[in-house]
Amino acid sequence: MKGLVYKSTGSWYTVRSAEGLFYPCRIKGKFRIDGIKSTNPIAVGDRVEFELEDADQETRGVITKIEPRDNYIIRKSVNLSKQTHIIASNIDYAFLLITPSNPVTTTSFIDRFLVTAAAYHIECVLLFNKSDAYDQDAMDQAKYLAALYRSIGYECIGISAKTGKNVDKVKALMTDKTSLFSGHSGVGKSTLVNALAPELDLRTAEISLQHAQGQHTTTFAEMFDLPFGGRIIDTPGIKGFGVVDLEPTELGAYFPEFFALQDQCKFNNCQHINEPNCAIKDELEAGQLAWSRYNSYCQMHSGDDSQYRKDLYQTS
Repeated sequence: MKGLVYKSTGSWYTVRSAEGLFYPCRIKGKFRIDGIKSTNPIAVGDRVEFELEDADQETRGVITKIEPRDNYIIRKSVNLSKQTHIIASNIDYAFLLITPSNPVTTTSFIDRFLVTAAAYHIECVLLFNKSDAYDQDAMDQAKYLAALYRSIGYECIGISAKTGKNVDKVKALMTDKTSLFSGHSGVGKSTLVNALAPELDLRTAEISLQHAQGQHTTTFAEMFDLPFGGRIIDTPGIKGFGVVDLEPTELGAYFPEFFALQDQCKFNNCQHINEPNCAIKDELEAGQLAWSRYNSYCQMHSGDDSQYRKDLYQTS
């Protein structure tokens, strides 16, 4: 039988068959994807083949094969090991929810997410949530970031999951697509899903006043069918987003504003770090490129995990 993975709990998977029936499934023995050292060999969104078996009068399944993925989004495991964690696969849109405060979403976090999505051919949309609760500083920060990322080609939408502001724009993009919601705990992912599809009634929690962070209300990635067509994958809150499997020489291709200028550098293989006559550094000095983006680039290029660790600390 063929099916689609709707939920992953680490050892058991909820698979929907082509007939629309859901089965709890497990994997048998070692199951690894060639070339990927991942903590989870199967992810939400995977297309799989499985066989049914009866156990204690409950029909369960055993996953025997995973079909080739169109794409997937991956990050470092939170223990900072060399292993990776596949967040989800076969995604049309990845929506990154951003809040300028309560909790703070750093530019380095945004940039690492965007680079990883671009490397795996996933289109990203930035959602600046909780606009109804912004003070003036938060409003100014959100406007600055939205203008920055729009200038390099990303769609940015200011939303309020609580008031419904621009939720219709998000719904229009999601219709008949498979979409992923991601971001720190507390940015309002589950609240937005409930605004889009109230009948799903996902559990939400208030921000912790002591730590100004969200309470983890989504423990495992899970996919839901949407009444207006398409599917949404709700993910656990991500504390830090570590980039993996990218060669430093490839990195510039995933910064659109750098890629557009690289043929103007003196050297064809310019890494935009120490080389003379670098068009990227010239544009930075001229104020035409954002230093926050360049700082993110340098951190990723050097393999510096300090900001990743800082994000983990600030949101833990």
